[in-house]
Formats: sequence, structure tokens, C-alpha cells
Amino acid sequence: MKHDAIEMSLYIQRLASWRGASLLPALYLISLRSTRSKILSTKLSSYTTNIPHSLTHSSNMTFVSNDPSYWPYISVNIFLSYWEVAAVVVVLYDWVLTLGQEIELIWRRRWSLMSVLYLIIRYIGIPYSVVRLLENMPSVSLTDAVSNIMYYASGGTNVALCAMLGVIMIARLHSMYQGSRVMLIFLIIIFLAVNIACAIIAAIALNYDVLEEHILSGTYVCDLSEGNNQLISIIWMLNTVWEVLALYLSIWVALKHFRELRRLGPSTGSTVGDCFRVLIQSHVLYFASFTGVSCLQLALFSPEILHSNSNSIGVSILRGALQILLVVQMFVLGPRLILSVREYHAKLVAYSDAETSMNSIVFQERVHVSTSSTV
Repeated sequence: MKHDAIEMSLYIQRLASWRGASLLPALYLISLRSTRSKILSTKLSSYTTNIPHSLTHSSNMTFVSNDPSYWPYISVNIFLSYWEVAAVVVVLYDWVLTLGQEIELIWRRRWSLMSVLYLIIRYIGIPYSVVRLLENMPSVSLTDAVSNIMYYASGGTNVALCAMLGVIMIARLHSMYQGSRVMLIFLIIIFLAVNIACAIIAAIALNYDVLEEHILSGTYVCDLSEGNNQLISIIWMLNTVWEVLALYLSIWVALKHFRELRRLGPSTGSTVGDCFRVLIQSHVLYFASFTGVSCLQLALFSPEILHSNSNSIGVSILRGALQILLVVQMFVLGPRLILSVREYHAKLVAYSDAETSMNSIVFQERVHVSTSSTV
């Protein structure tokens, strides 16, 4: 009985992990696949060899079971769908909050690469989150072929989104380094090396993945029945190196910038410093989200959770929080990175115009005084 309980716990962990797999950026594209695929395959094969043919779907041999032992997972499945709804609400709520900034800083400005990236990430995120919610609803049935197509499409979308976020980060760092050509070339080289390697590794890893539909007590779930987990660590390390490098470069130039502001006057230093601080705060928030997702992912793969009761409320909340953080990182903080850069430049332009206007007023007053004195 204890061995069966452990297998059931691993089964629940495996199926629940798949639910968030296609929401991950390239770093997490494969990491939610657990190492218990062989255990799951053995368990399902033992069930399917003993069940009547009437309990198997005629077209794709879908596994069907009304075994009460799967009810804990069904409860977890329904519980996690609530977190999917919360993720959709977060994306929509943030879009409403930033709609004014979007109109002012994106639609009313001359279009550029950043404008296109913003619109792609923002307006793919909303339908993407809704589709993911529909895919993961226990009441929606998907065939094995449809599940695989959606999984591969989601995986490709995640890799593309990760590359777009990298381009945004390069633009931010290039702006923070005062348009340094050397820094731009350095960032592009590192970015291409990391993302090309991750794309190749992700494509190889996806070839090992096979999704299968299971009908458990009238609810529909998808199982990731295969996987090559040896590639996870490579993608993990490459993306971590990129994120840590970006954070280090941001902090270093920020410290250097604020030291230089001390030499300026109090009004000039405070104004430019406030503008520059917007970039630092948004970057630190983005990296904090990245770190939080990493910590939650590592926690889910800890031995204590893998060999414990995976359908506990604590583990379920942990998975739900991970789903929300993933959506926030891709579709909330990503667009906000662009808005912060636009806001930074807008404040600098406004400050420069104010300084020019003030100098013009002072110059006119001096001319008027000197003229009246000569009369």
C-alpha cells in the first residue's frame, strides 16, 4: 500500500506539472517534466491491460478510469484551474492599468522595434492565457494529436517570447549605458549564443515528448508520458547566466550613474536620478520575479515534495503561485520593461525642454534689463 501511495503521489505530481509546462519561458520549457515518466507508464500500462475495451477510446486508445484512487488528483486539477483563472485576471487587470501609458507612450509615438515587441507580447499574452485556461479545464476534451500540436506550438511561442524579452533587455541596457556601441555588440553576442543554444536544445527535447489524454472519472487531463530530463540543466544554466549578467550590468551602471549625479546640483541630480531610478526598479522587479520562479521550481523538485503527498494543499498552492508568476514574468513585467524605458526618455525630454524654456526666460529678462538701462 505504501508503494502504491508513493506511485500515486508521483503520478499526481507528474500530471499536475504538465499543466504549467507550456506557460514557461525557455528556461522552464522542459523543467516541469518530472523524472517519473517510467513509473507513470508502468502504472498506466498495468491499468490498461486489465480494463475492458469499452473503457478505452476507440480512436486513440485514450486511458479511461473511474478508479477512486485518482480522485485526489482530480481535486488538485480543479484547484489548479482556479489559479489559471487568477492568472488570466492578472493579465487583464494589468492591461487595464497600463492602457493609458500604452496609448501615450506606444500608440502616439513613432513606431519602432520596441513598439512592435510591446504589442506582440501584450496582445499575445491575453489570448494565450485564455487559451491555456481552456486547455487545462477538466471539462474540455482534447485528443492526443491536438494536445501535441498545442504543446509544440506553446513551446515555440515560449522560446520566441524569451527571445523578445532578451531583445527588450538589450535595449534597456543599451539605453542605460548611454548608447555604448561596445556594450551593444557585447550584449548581442551573448544574447545570440544563449538563445540559439536554448532553441536547439528545446527543439531536441520536444522530440522526446508525447502527450496522451486520460479520462479520469469524467474529467479530462493530459499526461506528458516521455521526456529527456538531461537537457534541463543546460537550459537552466544558460538562461541563468544571461539573467545574472543583465542584473549585474544594470546594478553596476546604476551605482556609477548615481555617483556621477552627486557632482551635479541638487535639482539636476535629483531629477535625472528619479528618471534613472525607474529603470532600476523595474529591472530589479523583473529579476525578483525570475528568482521567485526559479526558487518555486526548485522547491517543487525537492525530494521532500517528490516523495511526499503531492496533492496536499501546500504543494497545490505552490504550483498555483508558480503559474501566476510565470504569466506575470512573461506578459506583465515584459511589457512594463518597455513602458519604463519610454517613460524614462519622456521624462528626460520633458526635463530638457523645461531647462531650455527656463534658460530662454532668464536670457530674455537679462536682455530686457540691459536694454531698459541703456535707454
